[in-house]
Amino acid sequence: MEALEIVTPLIVAAGTSALSTPLVGRLATALGVVDVPNPRKVNLRPNIPLLGGLAIAIGCMAGIVSAFLLGQLSTPEALRLAGFFTGGVVLLGVGAYDDRFGLDAKIKLVFQLAAAAIAFWAGFRLDFITEPFYHLTYELPVWMAFPATLLWIVAVTNAMNLMDGLDGLATGLGTIIATTLTVICWESGHPVGVLLGVVLVGAQLGFLPFNFPPGRIFLGDTGAYFIGYAISVVALSGYRKAALLTFIVPLMALAVPFLDTALSVFRRFRDRKRIMGADSMHMHHHLLKASGGSQREAVLSLYFLTACFCIIAVAFRSVDGVWAIALLVAVTVLTFRLLRNLGLLALQEPEASAEAPPASSKSARGEGG
Repeated sequence: MEALEIVTPLIVAAGTSALSTPLVGRLATALGVVDVPNPRKVNLRPNIPLLGGLAIAIGCMAGIVSAFLLGQLSTPEALRLAGFFTGGVVLLGVGAYDDRFGLDAKIKLVFQLAAAAIAFWAGFRLDFITEPFYHLTYELPVWMAFPATLLWIVAVTNAMNLMDGLDGLATGLGTIIATTLTVICWESGHPVGVLLGVVLVGAQLGFLPFNFPPGRIFLGDTGAYFIGYAISVVALSGYRKAALLTFIVPLMALAVPFLDTALSVFRRFRDRKRIMGADSMHMHHHLLKASGGSQREAVLSLYFLTACFCIIAVAFRSVDGVWAIALLVAVTVLTFRLLRNLGLLALQEPEASAEAPPASSKSARGEGG
């Protein structure tokens, strides 16, 4: 893809998202889809509209349509993207319903699996693995590729949802991660992944000024699910030529949400609590306490940490074999040392302070960012 073919969908997606966000906010308010403060939430302001994910989805759609009208998409590519949006609509629907009425985690999981299955049959698949020394590729049969793909999409979708606990957090992290994965798709020669990544970046950039602390509109589950789903699909487009163990590169780009999810699962399993339950021990809760209750400082800290991982992810593509394994081990050790020094590996709930507001239960549901 040429530079002009990237800039146009990016601008269209960003502009459409920015223009549609106030309208989506009014719609959410009219329908009563608003955040209701309670002692478990970071946000203490009443009636902040949810459904922000609709504006991001509209922006993405506009960017894709602009590329199609400019003749940048072949028919097979357009059909793949139509399949992606079909799955996205499923998640937008279930997210919107959950934002308004609440929905059981098991039911949400069923719809997430349905959306992942649609993406799989649209051609977004984890269908082979590559070993790092001789670059031998092993194709996975459908009976293995199908569950592996579903697991990946659902895992990324929920990881991004767990990170949506502060204003602008999930949107900003999604923008940084999507930018990194777009670069990887560009280097790998996957135009569908590049286009999808570009419009996702643009749509989030158009929405972020309304969502950055203090947010005037929140993503809700509607947006957190859609962003996570879109990121997982872009990663599936770009992983194919990754030099190291096939999936290390996108995993590194998604390190912050995945680490937060892994620690959450460990805590709840250890304490014999529901895996899909909520708590106030996520990374952003600890950083919020450390920053004296400043959401902006906590959010910017996680932006920086994610950007560091994304730079490392891009760097991983230029190394192979033993050096790649050695670099991976070094990064892993240094990462856990850094997270421990920052207090982000703490498995106990941070104590509330006079400056810091109570933590949000929406960290497990996408409310508040």
